[in-house]
Amino acid sequence: MRTHKRKVEQAVDFLKSHIKTPPVIGIMTGTGLGESIEALEVASVFDYSEIPNIPVSTVQSHHGRLISGTLEGLEVIAMQGRFHLYEGYSPLEVTFPVRLMQQLGVWTLILTNAAGGLNLAFEAGDIMVIQDHINLTGENPLVGSNVEQWGTRFPDMTNVYDKELAAIAKKAGRACGEQLRTGVYAGLKGPSLETSAETRYLRLIGADAVGFSTVQEAIAAVHAKMRILGLSTITNINDPDNPTADTVEAIIEVAQQAALKLSKIIQGVAKELGKI
Repeated sequence: MRTHKRKVEQAVDFLKSHIKTPPVIGIMTGTGLGESIEALEVASVFDYSEIPNIPVSTVQSHHGRLISGTLEGLEVIAMQGRFHLYEGYSPLEVTFPVRLMQQLGVWTLILTNAAGGLNLAFEAGDIMVIQDHINLTGENPLVGSNVEQWGTRFPDMTNVYDKELAAIAKKAGRACGEQLRTGVYAGLKGPSLETSAETRYLRLIGADAVGFSTVQEAIAAVHAKMRILGLSTITNINDPDNPTADTVEAIIEVAQQAALKLSKIIQGVAKELGKI
C-alpha cells in the first residue's frame, strides 16, 4: 500500500505543477459518455500517458484524458475514461483517479456510467440517479493495510450517495425537461453480460440497473469522505422473459446520444453547488 500511495503522490505532484487552482468537483465519465462534460471550460488537457503511474484506459469510447477547467465558476477535474476490473486492473488501480482527486482537493465526486436497465418501467436513454448500490464484484479497494491519511479503516456505507446532490440533480433534470429515474445500481465484474437467470436474480435482490463500474470508485470516495452523485445512463432494458442480444456498439450509441442531456444535468448541478 505504501508503494501505491507513493505512486499517487507522484501523479499529484505532476498535476499540481500544471493545475494552479485546486479542483472542488471531480467527474468520472463512463462508456460512451466522454462528451457529458461538454459545458466544461477547458484549461488543460493531459493524456493519461503523460501522468506518472496512472493506468491506461483500454475500453472502446474511453478517451483516456484528464481535463481541468471550470464549470459554472467552479474548478473541476474530469476523467474521460475510467478503469475496470474486467480489464485486469486491481481495485487499487481502478480507484487511482479517486485518490488523485482526493489529494488535489476534490470534495464532490460525480460518477457517471452506462448501465443496463433491470426495472421494466425504465426506457433506453433514461438517466437514473443512483440511490444505493450492491457490490457483486467480490472486490474492494480497501482490502489490505489502511492509509490513515486517506480515511478510516471501516467506513460506514449506509449513505454512499448524497441525498442533497440527488435532489439537486433531479431539479437540474426538470429544468431541462428530463424526469430522472431513481434506483439501485448493481456492480458486477464483467465483461460478459448477464444471463436471463442472473437478470432475474438481480431484480429479485432489488437492483434497478446493472453495470461493470462505479462501486469501487464509490467505496474509495466514501473512504475519502467525498460527497457522491451517481448518474447511470440506461442504455438497454434487460427483460429476462423477452431477452434480446445486446452489443457494445449499440450500448455506446445510446450512451453517446444521451451524453449531451447528461452534460446539461451536470452543469445544472454545478450551478446549484456554486450558490452554496
